[in-house]
Amino acid sequence: MLERVNSGEETMVAFDRSNLASSYLEKERNDEGGQSTGVNRSMAGKEEEQPKPHAMSSPSVGADEEAATRWRSIRYLRKRRYALRCCGCCGAAVVVLGIAILILSLTVFKVKDPTLTMNSLTLDGFNFDVGPSDDLVQLNATLVADISIKNPNVASFRFDNSTTDFYYEGETVGVAYAPAGKVSAHRTVSMNVTVDVLTNRVARQMNITADALTSGTQLNLTSFTDINGRVNVLGVYKRDIEVTMNCSMTLEVSATHQAIQSTDCSANVK
Repeated sequence: MLERVNSGEETMVAFDRSNLASSYLEKERNDEGGQSTGVNRSMAGKEEEQPKPHAMSSPSVGADEEAATRWRSIRYLRKRRYALRCCGCCGAAVVVLGIAILILSLTVFKVKDPTLTMNSLTLDGFNFDVGPSDDLVQLNATLVADISIKNPNVASFRFDNSTTDFYYEGETVGVAYAPAGKVSAHRTVSMNVTVDVLTNRVARQMNITADALTSGTQLNLTSFTDINGRVNVLGVYKRDIEVTMNCSMTLEVSATHQAIQSTDCSANVK
């Protein structure tokens, strides 16, 4: 009995010792865990307290700026090339246009001289009368002149009122008037000019007697025609033109026959 009691007490003592040992081990573990937790917290605090470094510029930003600068340079070069090409094309077009205008002005658009021609001259009427105081004859005749104007230009030739004067020995014996008109490009216009030749104004100079009129006599007349006009090509090439024509003619007159033997004309352009 005594031995059982002693063994039980030893068993209780051993159990208490094991409990003390396990509690001691748990305490040490808790202390180590607390210390490790404190160390971790202290490390975290230190990490939080450390100053953060300044943000560094990203390398992609510099690359973008460089790319943008290069793109602007490319666009500038393209615009410059385009401007140079446009200027070159415009300059070439101006040169070609100037050459074309020069060639046309020297060929097609060149203002040429109109041509004035006396196509025919006819004696339409003839009257004579012997003076009462002497044997001199007073003559009156009507002349019809067919005058044509040829325009060789690419534009119309417009002319003003014109006159044709007839002379005998330098004295005016008649004046014919023609209205203003127009000659189209590369066309010819004819005008009939009628004049009454009043030779009785110079009867003394003519000295035609009744005997001379019976046998026939010749009268030498001259005429002067003056026409002023203008050629206007596209409103750019303008030229004022004066066309004059001098004619000399011979009239054969008698009591029974009257005719124009010859006519010689020459025209000038100013």
